[in-house]
Amino acid sequence: MSSTDPPRGSLGTDRRPNRGPNNAFLLAQLGAHAAQIFARLVTEVNLNPPQAGLLRAIATEPGRSQQDIAAQLGTAPTRLVALADDLDQRGLIERKRNPDDRRHYALYLTDTGQDTLKTLGRIAGKHDNLLLAALSSAEREQLHDLLTRVVTQQGLGRGVHPGYRKLGELKRD
Repeated sequence: MSSTDPPRGSLGTDRRPNRGPNNAFLLAQLGAHAAQIFARLVTEVNLNPPQAGLLRAIATEPGRSQQDIAAQLGTAPTRLVALADDLDQRGLIERKRNPDDRRHYALYLTDTGQDTLKTLGRIAGKHDNLLLAALSSAEREQLHDLLTRVVTQQGLGRGVHPGYRKLGELKRD
């Protein structure tokens, strides 16, 4: 901070008149709001956000083991197995023994899982439009570029929601 910058206030506010909350607070506020909206939208396909995220992770690289996906998402393997069990029982994914290591299962989307993922893509577009309705197309692109830069600078896994790290602490649904 230079000597010409105004001093920052406490609790995420800036002391400049009418400035309001700082960017970190606004991002946290919007993130919580976005998570609530997404949770409501994915009920259309009878999923919760962690289940939707697991489908996406499996589709990104089919055939990976449950352990590999759990490591990528930063969640406990036991929690991921519980999510996979539910998706398997519902016919959205299938497990196949890994031919190189029979102790591990490789995860794949079924045809029903592929269809559900396509619907989730439409839901994600609707979610984006609901959240960013106040922005023009150019502003949306600019925001995306800026947020991508911050995500990279912070060392966050691209496409990995930080909420997965807490899944190991949650009880099975």
